[in-house]
Amino acid sequence: MKKLILILLLAFSYDGISQNTYLHCGKLIDTEKGKVLKEMTIVISNNKIIAVEKGYTSIQNPEDVTIDLKTKTVMPGLIDMHVHIEHETNPKRYLQKYTLNDADVAFNSLRFAKATLDAGFTTVRDLGGSGVNISLRKAINLGKVDGPRIFTAGKSIATTGGHADPTNGNRKELMGDPGPKEGVVNSVEDAKKAVRQRYKNGADCIKITATGGVLSVAKSGTNPQFTVEEIKAICKTAKDYGMHVAAHAHGDEGMQRAVIGGVKTIEHGTLMSEETMELMKKHDAYYVPTITAGKEVEGKAKIKGFYPEIVVPKALAIGPQIQKTFAKAYKKGVGIAFGTDAGVFKHGDNGKEFGFMVEAGMPAIETIQSATITNAKILEMENQIGQIKTGFIADIVATNDDPTENISTMEDVVFVMKEGKVYKE
Repeated sequence: MKKLILILLLAFSYDGISQNTYLHCGKLIDTEKGKVLKEMTIVISNNKIIAVEKGYTSIQNPEDVTIDLKTKTVMPGLIDMHVHIEHETNPKRYLQKYTLNDADVAFNSLRFAKATLDAGFTTVRDLGGSGVNISLRKAINLGKVDGPRIFTAGKSIATTGGHADPTNGNRKELMGDPGPKEGVVNSVEDAKKAVRQRYKNGADCIKITATGGVLSVAKSGTNPQFTVEEIKAICKTAKDYGMHVAAHAHGDEGMQRAVIGGVKTIEHGTLMSEETMELMKKHDAYYVPTITAGKEVEGKAKIKGFYPEIVVPKALAIGPQIQKTFAKAYKKGVGIAFGTDAGVFKHGDNGKEFGFMVEAGMPAIETIQSATITNAKILEMENQIGQIKTGFIADIVATNDDPTENISTMEDVVFVMKEGKVYKE
């Protein structure tokens, strides 16, 4: 009887006979159990996984399709919790904010989105742009363009002169006095209004710059830039509107204020102390290391003229430290959420992060879990993505080799399916 029911499920959908897809997988990574299974079949109907079976199951009706992945290692679609989908680093980046229109940014973002999806990242969290990221998310959701599922913060929230103040480095006539609407706050009331404005604009989450940053045209890369009261107001207001808060932070004091204030993730975390690590564990906050970005900015800072002069010493000081901090945080038991800061480096190279995490001491299977089940939980989609499991959305990718034996294979994803549709084969 059970077998008959299974056959009916495979052959029929609510509106009659549907074409099902069978993926024959040589190896399959069970992210929930942290195991690699051999010779498995995934059955997909429309955009959902309807069965995961041992062995290579035969198709049930002539309309069904089989995809042969018997020489590949299959896993859930990957999730990058820190990207900037609107832009990509280049020597003209600082000039382009004056020369590119929103339409130019939008057209460029299409290429970045496609490169990200082709790299196996079926979901991303975009942590700051001009607002084009919100329109791109809508276009992808409507099927107008190809790209990953996007959760976006819209425009990041900063303080005056802070890391995400959009007028940093401008001449006086162009500086003006941006406020909450532009994502710049200087009080508890400003903070609340800025969050509500992000919600009005269509953001899914909130990003604050809790400390100075490396690539902003400002002197300090580490100083705290919000009060605890301002951060608490941001986090409480965000919670009221169904959003979590991510905090860019390099300096330790700014990190502590952010964690105490209620943020969910700390981005970069370069100078994180053991005290802060314990604080993060206590408050159930996650660390998004972005090691790839750290290495990238260090390298680019050595190229004369690539960054403004004020950026170079910050990049040389901060960039090399992130991987070391990650190693300490992992050993300390801090929750690790996979994130890269793609856009600071080339979109599509996100997979390099896995290798750097393994270099620093995290087992390969755990790096994959951080980019799947951990990130799905933070996004409150743990019952929909991050696992290859019956009832889950069919976000599925594959590599030539087994990443638990060769982590570099994560840099060359050869098969990408998002919501049951094949985008790369």
